[in-house]
Amino acid sequence: MAKQIGPQVRQLDMRTAMPAAKKADAELLTPQHRAWRDQVLRRANHRCEAIDDGRRCATSAPSRLFADHIIERKDGGAPLDVANGQCLCGKHHTLKTAAARAGRMKERY
Repeated sequence: MAKQIGPQVRQLDMRTAMPAAKKADAELLTPQHRAWRDQVLRRANHRCEAIDDGRRCATSAPSRLFADHIIERKDGGAPLDVANGQCLCGKHHTLKTAAARAGRMKERY
């Protein structure tokens, strides 16, 4: 049986500047935040709470789920109030965070 040779050409990174290493906010690593996260996920029965076309997202554990601040901390949202939390899957968390960031940028300019 012939032995296959792997690719000989490495992928070229065309970025002119490397992004800064991602670092978790120290506040998110506290026992209080972890307890808040557990409460938010438990309350949602470990299922994404986003609504698409009138239906709740079907994504649930074991998929990665995020305890998201409904009103983001940067926007004055209560960091440890369970009522300010929602369980979101990765897709919906990314969409919600990008929309909030775009809103802040729009207000700035």
